[in-house]
Amino acid sequence: QVQLVESGGGLVQAGGSLRLSCAASVRTFSSYSMGWFRQAPGKEREFVAAISWSGGNTGDADSVKGRFTISRDNAKNKVYLQMNSLKPEDTAVYYCAAEATDYTTTYRVLASDYHYWGQGTQVTVSS
Repeated sequence: QVQLVESGGGLVQAGGSLRLSCAASVRTFSSYSMGWFRQAPGKEREFVAAISWSGGNTGDADSVKGRFTISRDNAKNKVYLQMNSLKPEDTAVYYCAAEATDYTTTYRVLASDYHYWGQGTQVTVSS
């Protein structure tokens, strides 16, 4: 069983930055691929960024490319999402997700690929 707890959300002005953290309660964090997703009111949950079990491979959505960076610290059982140049359209609940790695897939971009989810943290960007 994996428990995920996100933190770091809040209210920020457009152009500002936030750093989201996700703490995982699991014995072998390095055995999990991790991802960040977001869901705005009335919209489907969408992929934001993902990272492989080792941190050596990452991917992100076109909408956040060049502005958001995903990273992980396996010693601390944490994954991060650094969000810069925030826009009002980034406003959403952000979710951390985890899935046991098969060591062949670099990272996962589909929500259906993830078995474990956090409760989410709200990010609101004002114009």
